Amino acid sequence: MNFQLLPLCTEDLEQFKKDMQEAFQKGAASELDDLDVEILPEADIGKSLKAKGAAAYKAVVDGQMVGGAIVVIDESTCHNHLDFLYVKYGIQSRGVGQAIWNAIEEKYPHTKVWETCTPYFEKRNIHFYINRCGFSAVEFFNPYHKDLKFPDDMVGGDYFFRFEKKTENYKQQE
Repeated sequence: MNFQLLPLCTEDLEQFKKDMQEAFQKGAASELDDLDVEILPEADIGKSLKAKGAAAYKAVVDGQMVGGAIVVIDESTCHNHLDFLYVKYGIQSRGVGQAIWNAIEEKYPHTKVWETCTPYFEKRNIHFYINRCGFSAVEFFNPYHKDLKFPDDMVGGDYFFRFEKKTENYKQQE
């Protein structure tokens, strides 16, 4: 696999958003019956892209965009957030997601803690983050334990996991 993780350029932005939305929609549809709502509105992607410290990357294999990620980097605390990671629908389970994550970790060796979230119904994501990437589930949000940063009307309701990955050998910034 001829893999590259490259900064997202303006000319790829629309396709990046479309592919990410399709991957999230089809993933949710495979787990939820009668899904009639948009899983990932474009506004959510835009909000992530505009966050302070945001960086977006496209995954390219043999010249084709096959996925991507948006991370939010806090250089002062070295506690960084993986907002979105996706693999284009139809090419999952071929190592692309793992390659994306490995490349992100290489790009940010100063990270002390990575954090991300995923809805409870996304079994593939839970498997991926825990078993493939080394994250730990550290919090389970539900109606009795809410995260006020997320709207009540999001798909999956109030049920989602927060994951952390503490990096033991992070490199001190010089």
